[in-house]
Amino acid sequence: MKNFKAGNYINQRTFKSFIPEEINRDWTLDDMEVIELLSQADRQLGRLDMYSEHTPNLDLFISMHVLKEATKSSKIEGTKTNIEEALQDREELEEEQRDDWEEVQNYISALKSAIKSLDELPLSSRLIKMAHKVLLKGVRGKHKIPGQFRTSQNWIGGASISDATFIPPPHQEVPRLMGDLEKFSHNTEIRLPHLLKIALIHYQFETIHPFLDGNGRVGRLLITLYLVEQGILKKPILYLSDFLERNRQLYYDNLMKVRNADDIRQWFKFFLVGIIETAKGSIVTLDNIMKLQKDVDAKIQGLGARASNARKVINQLYIKPLTNAQKVADQTQLSLPSAYKLVDELEKLGILKEITGAKRGKQYWFDEYINLFR
Repeated sequence: MKNFKAGNYINQRTFKSFIPEEINRDWTLDDMEVIELLSQADRQLGRLDMYSEHTPNLDLFISMHVLKEATKSSKIEGTKTNIEEALQDREELEEEQRDDWEEVQNYISALKSAIKSLDELPLSSRLIKMAHKVLLKGVRGKHKIPGQFRTSQNWIGGASISDATFIPPPHQEVPRLMGDLEKFSHNTEIRLPHLLKIALIHYQFETIHPFLDGNGRVGRLLITLYLVEQGILKKPILYLSDFLERNRQLYYDNLMKVRNADDIRQWFKFFLVGIIETAKGSIVTLDNIMKLQKDVDAKIQGLGARASNARKVINQLYIKPLTNAQKVADQTQLSLPSAYKLVDELEKLGILKEITGAKRGKQYWFDEYINLFR
């Protein structure tokens, strides 16, 4: 790491673009602070993975982890949709909220489809392009060649390229650099620890900025995909976007320190602290979910014959903690009047909370559960 060279700024007539060095090469780790943080991060990820294995019905809760990731990753890019809005249907939102809502829904779809694609495809340019195509489908970036690497110069920050904060490499360099990144991610002869590999992959991807739009979201999505592909996590339950959003300026500053001062050490430290904090937080969330499950189960035991149908409703609420009487009727095969009665019982138990204040078309949150992800 002492001899790390990030790349060079190259004159392009009226501006300078940055061309990073290729990363598919031998690496030597010789920094004790980074090694200590790496050890802590490995321990916390191991704890999280073990904890997730012993969490009953873990798959029920993954949707909410993904939803939180989608809102936080999109927020870094300026999208304002929160968890509560993301849970609602498009028609239930104000007109001015719908564009942001659609971007978050696309992120959820892109992440889910990419994770599923790992069963058949390696983490590759092909898979990344597929995720990008889903991400930009029908939203504000739909005209910026979704699913294709850029064929023109882009830039980060500034109203124009002349006052940009950072200018990535020319588009002609993108195929070569992305090919190098892909080879690096699968090169088993490089003995760099996995968490440092994905830290480097994320940095390099954001530096290449291979798309005209959506680079930040795709780059953060890569972190989870890599951890799942490499078997470091058996389930996709660790997402860094909340940490990165809370430390947004440090996130940008540390990426720029690599490019301007060859300071990969500080980026590694920041990234590993993010892994440690996020893994710890995810363990707390899973623990609180299990406590909530026990509490809710104890409450619905008192419903007698209605407990079975209540449990069906609750299981769906763990996936999407927003419901109404019609959805309850569909889930339980009850008549609508009976569904209303069940909803009323769950509201009295404090499990559901009515949010509209209307006499008709009432919507209900599973509020305690949502609070675990706020």
